[in-house]
Formats: sequence, C-alpha cells, structure tokens
Amino acid sequence: MNKKNLLVLFGGCSPEHDVSKVSALTIIANISEEKYNVIPVYITKEGKWLLYDGSIDNLRNVPWEKFGTPAALSPDRVNKGLLRIVGNKIKYIPVDAAFPALHGRNGEDGTIQGLLELCGIPYVGCGVLASALAMDKAFTKIIAARIGLNQLDYLTLNRWDLESEEEILKKIRYKIGYPCFVKPANAGSSLGISKAANKKELSEAIQLALEFDDKLVIEKAVSGRELECAVLGPRGGAQASVVGEILPAASSFYDYDAKYNNSESKTLVPADISPETAAEIQRRAVQMFQAVDGKGLARVDFFLENETGRVIFNEMNTMPGFTPISMYPMLWRASGIPTPDLVDRLIEIALSNDDESALPESFCQE
Repeated sequence: MNKKNLLVLFGGCSPEHDVSKVSALTIIANISEEKYNVIPVYITKEGKWLLYDGSIDNLRNVPWEKFGTPAALSPDRVNKGLLRIVGNKIKYIPVDAAFPALHGRNGEDGTIQGLLELCGIPYVGCGVLASALAMDKAFTKIIAARIGLNQLDYLTLNRWDLESEEEILKKIRYKIGYPCFVKPANAGSSLGISKAANKKELSEAIQLALEFDDKLVIEKAVSGRELECAVLGPRGGAQASVVGEILPAASSFYDYDAKYNNSESKTLVPADISPETAAEIQRRAVQMFQAVDGKGLARVDFFLENETGRVIFNEMNTMPGFTPISMYPMLWRASGIPTPDLVDRLIEIALSNDDESALPESFCQE
C-alpha cells in the first residue's frame, strides 16, 4: 500500500498557540505509520512556517525556535504540496491531505481552511463556513436560535459600542443582570472570559475580553451542570458520542487554568444523567453540527439547568483540543473508539470527499 503524505499544521498566531502544540503531538503519536508519512509544520507565534524534517520520535524534544526550515503551501491546485525553502533553492513536497491542529484565530475560524481550499488540499475538520460561524459565538447563537435550541439571555457588544460605558453597563444590568459572563466573541479555551457579580467586576471583565476581541458576548449566568458532547462524521452521516460532564475545581467556571493547569479539575465520562437527557443532548449536538454545515468533528457544549432540568446550548468548537486530557478524544474513547482509530477516521473523512462509504456502515446514521 502506497503511503499518503499528511501535513500536520500546528502552533499558530492565536493565544491558544501552546495548546495547539500539545494537541499536535497527541495527534501525530496516533497517526498510522502504515498509512501516512507525517509532514509536521510548526507555525510560530509571529506566523513563520517551519518544516520539521527530523525523526518523528524526537519531535517532542526539539526546541521550537530551532524547529526546521522555512516552508510555504503551494497555491498550485494541480501539483498540491508544500514548498521547502533552503537558501535560494525550493523543494516541492507533495501533500495528499492536511490535519490543521490549530486552535483559535487563523486556525479554526475558516482562514486556514480557506487557504487549504485554494491550494486544493483535502483537510480534516469543518469547512470555511462552519469554522467561521462556530468560531464567532454571536453568530453561533443566531444559528442555534434559528433551529430552536434553548439559550441563555445575552447581548452582543462591539468595541465602538463602549464609548458610553455607563449606558452599556446599565443596559447589561437591566437586560441580563448579575451574575453574568463576559466572553470575547472569537476566542477559545475560555481565554478572556470572566464572571461578573457587580458593576465593578463587569467593567473589568469587559476590558479583559477586549484584549482578545473587538466583539463581546455578555451572557446571563446559569446555575447548572456543564455537559459536552462530541460529534464525528461526514456531512449527512454524523453521530454523537456519549455525554461528558465538566467538574471544575476551585474556579467558579471552567476557565483556561481549570482546563489545562489545575489537576483538581475533573471530568465524568459518561455523565451521570438520565438516558432521556443524554439522548436530547446527543440529538441537539448533531442538529447544531448539521445546521452550520459541519464536517469531520466538533464538540458541542451545553448546560443542564439545576432548577428546571432544561438542556441549554452553550457553544460549539470545530477544532476541539486533542491534548491527553481533552474531552473530545476522551468522549470517543468512552464511546468505543480509541484515539488512533479516531484520528484515522477523521483523516478518512477528509479524503472521502463526503462519501459516507469512507466510514464503516455501522457507524453512519440510519
């Protein structure tokens, strides 16, 4: 069997740069060596592309600043590939598919997907439209409302709306109330998110969120459980995993530190919820995935309101983390798909051109 060349892109210019590196190492470790030649390309925080051409076994120990040689994608759709640049010489490396293990801006917002589309290279994950929609929390909420998902009360603000801060703070107080969450509309890994219980905290939370984006979502806080569901499959054939629950430690919510640095944060997979609630979350997760024209993978997050038992849509992530403690691979392991098989299926979907026969018949929805 002729092995295909798989380009793995990671790092990137977003604040989630370091998470991307860990995700990529996990993904690469689980790629079939019998099927694929891995071509790792590290994108620095400044946006420089570096091709690593050493042993994959040593990848984890390579100093990032001395990663490799400059490289760039070729825009030639006939000769799809990577251009390795050494001095005045350029070497063409054919590429059959790409796995953009990139989180945040310029990674899961449709930009790298658009570049790969222009180059004619199949890639793992959602397309340009789905990636852009899901990255923007405000637009995601519009889609969720259109398909009838329960949501919390929220407001969308732009930087220029805040010229009259007192009026804005008053509007939030009466329309949303305290406590509330302030979120950058375009950021992941809970970066820039704060919970505000009063006017002073709200003002500080807005200033923090503006460091990550010019558009903000202010959302009513809910007393409830945080539940997550993974989706996998081609267009029209996606399925949902078991449902998992986030159990943050001392933090009042599942922030960046709780996700990646706090060993006391725990997950419960599968979540201790009724079969009826689990089925509703799974159905809603697939529904949301299809509504944005999703493909490949996504993680869809919900709240289960304590007082009413309502399932409430929170947000959607089209390139969820693949670190050893990330929920997406964890949810599929609990659903009977080990991480090597999961990575393999994602690559197969990318190469299948939406042909559901790329997945086992038992895996596709009836």
